[in-house]
Amino acid sequence: MSSGFDSNPFADPGVTPFADPSITQVTRSTNAQNNLEDYNPFADGEAAKPAAPSEPTPPPPAPSRPAIMQPTWDQPPAYTPSGAQKVDTTDLERRQQELEQKEAEIQRREEELRRQQASGGRVLNNWPPLPKKCCVQPCFYQDISVDIPTEFQRLVKTFYYLWMFYVGTLFLNVLGSMAYMFTSGSASTFGLSILFFCLFTPCSFVCWFRPVYKAFRSDSSVNFFFFFFIFFFQFIVSIVQALGFDNFGTWYVMLTCLKAKSNTKNQRFRK
Repeated sequence: MSSGFDSNPFADPGVTPFADPSITQVTRSTNAQNNLEDYNPFADGEAAKPAAPSEPTPPPPAPSRPAIMQPTWDQPPAYTPSGAQKVDTTDLERRQQELEQKEAEIQRREEELRRQQASGGRVLNNWPPLPKKCCVQPCFYQDISVDIPTEFQRLVKTFYYLWMFYVGTLFLNVLGSMAYMFTSGSASTFGLSILFFCLFTPCSFVCWFRPVYKAFRSDSSVNFFFFFFIFFFQFIVSIVQALGFDNFGTWYVMLTCLKAKSNTKNQRFRK
């Protein structure tokens, strides 16, 4: 009985009602949530991060001064012109020739206009160059420096000189045929040579020189055709005449010399 009264009813019986596992788990979860809300992730980093060292203060800038270039006395390198800088004299000469040709062409046309105005729009014939008192007047008008373009004048002059050479050859043929007549006594060759000279001189001028002259003057294909056809025919005839056949109206120096040598040998053989 006494032991029952001596015990303290308010004393800790040794069993805590909060020791229940379910209550303990709820209490822990509540404390963890409160701690999570109060947690600052940057607090420890800032506390653990060492303080950055302070940068040194830059010195004050020096007072600015104007830039002064020191003169240099070095000699400049030798000048060597490149290929693009060299002047091509051939190109300049070609252009100069073209300008001169154009100038000559303009002068030719101006001269032709003045000549036509002076003659009242008519073209006066001037070839062959005969005196005014002659009963026969010129039949053609010919002026290569006026009628023919500048680039073809030299070629046309060459044809004109060729025609003059042909006429001179016919005249020499007359003289040679006359000498051959006196040595051999054949007059047919001399007579035919005169006929060829009187016939071929005007025919060659009219039939092939005038066509080539008009062809270059007006760029006519028909005149070029006549020139080539007749000139080729006369070239064949000239080759045949150059052979110097007897009684053919032509005299050939080499053939005559061979005949003279053969006659001399025959005379010696007979003796």
